[in-house]
Amino acid sequence: MKTALKIESLSFHFDELKILEDINLSLPEKEFIGIIGPNGGGKTTLLKLILGILEPTSGKILIFDKPIKYQKKLVGYVPQYSNFDTHFPITVWDVVLSARLGKSSLLARFTKSDHEIVSDSLDKVNILDLKNELIGNLSGGQKQRVLIARALATEPKILLLDEPTASIDTKAGKSFYDLLHQLNQTITIILVSHDIGAVSQYVNKIACLNKKMIFHDSKEITNEMLEATYECPVDLIAHGIPHRVFHEHNHD
Repeated sequence: MKTALKIESLSFHFDELKILEDINLSLPEKEFIGIIGPNGGGKTTLLKLILGILEPTSGKILIFDKPIKYQKKLVGYVPQYSNFDTHFPITVWDVVLSARLGKSSLLARFTKSDHEIVSDSLDKVNILDLKNELIGNLSGGQKQRVLIARALATEPKILLLDEPTASIDTKAGKSFYDLLHQLNQTITIILVSHDIGAVSQYVNKIACLNKKMIFHDSKEITNEMLEATYECPVDLIAHGIPHRVFHEHNHD
């Protein structure tokens, strides 16, 4: 099986501040991993490094055995829909079609192939029937599916998701994870989340990240992993203390 992502001795510093230290991770293709950890622990920074938006201070990241600069097109990204301007008067179809800009030529019109890819992407997330709806008229769960469709329209082999269920209800969240399970049949998925319960239920592997990464190549989360990651006893973690403390004092 091919290695989709390989991170070796990765560190990232912002001036004198150490954001990530000595991160090592190897994922085969079609893996589904959840990354958990407190705000300020470096999760979003790690995604930006995998996307090639940031450059590592040291270490390297390989996408299917090649440096990121040659493989950016293979990585899709799904932001939280709350970070997307849903008041802009644009249809679902046009949001997803925008992912095809520049795929053939910067000056070319969208091709028949572009439209087929957009249609297929919407169909994969079960919202093809909503293609003519304005994005602002959709529910939270539907908006999130639009953003997944837009990422799929770039034809990625790795899909990154940053807190994808933060703004949708529990029922929509379960449906969302069911969708990711289907997509995982063909795509490697890396999911960042604070929702330890949901992540442990749906993903295949779990990594804990707080500047350093703890990863045992399984989905088991031990008390030791949680205490090392959140830097407080497990009984406090169960009551949501670390999330509140880190949210007030840190930012990714």
